[in-house]
Amino acid sequence: MRLRNKPWAKDMINDNLDLISIQPENMQGKWQARFEKKQPLYLELGSGKGAFITELARRNPQNNYIAMEVQEGAIALILKKQVENKLPNLQLLLANGSNLSDLFAEGEVTGLYLNFSDPWPKTRHVKRRLTYKSFLEQYKFVLQDDGKIEFKTDNQGLFEYSLVSMNNFGMKFEELSLDLHNDEKLNEDNIQTEYEEKFSKKGFRINYLKASF
Repeated sequence: MRLRNKPWAKDMINDNLDLISIQPENMQGKWQARFEKKQPLYLELGSGKGAFITELARRNPQNNYIAMEVQEGAIALILKKQVENKLPNLQLLLANGSNLSDLFAEGEVTGLYLNFSDPWPKTRHVKRRLTYKSFLEQYKFVLQDDGKIEFKTDNQGLFEYSLVSMNNFGMKFEELSLDLHNDEKLNEDNIQTEYEEKFSKKGFRINYLKASF
């Protein structure tokens, strides 16, 4: 879903370039330099308004996190929170996720989060789905050999497609749930996104998986 234009977004971004990267093309292998200290690096691809990644970073100071968004309005909302919180282990990235291998070095990322990605339900748009094989190739490149992908969605069609796509790519499923919020073990430490809270209140089941290459 597209957010309304935020007239204040550009100024806030330009005033806080220590917290957000808007020209990341020369950052391959250098992302740790943007944090206070070198720690395992996790990336959320498509962070929305940032509820998930901000809370994740707050709970886990032993890790570094990057919130990546293509929408200026969305990343500005995350930035607004980060200006207030000043979490030392959270950085923001305004960029398109279709070229991850141009933004991160091989094996630079420890883990990747895909939360409530656009399902692109029409067949002609299949290559835009974030679990399409061309995206999986890039994830494999930027992730460490033992790196994990965690994926959540309320969209049953996208989840089924993703299972097939990942299986065909030779990925290993380590955790799987067709109803995350009623899975006592997997839901224990679950951090909800804005979409997740909204859809679950409407009765939608939340699908979840953790996979590795």
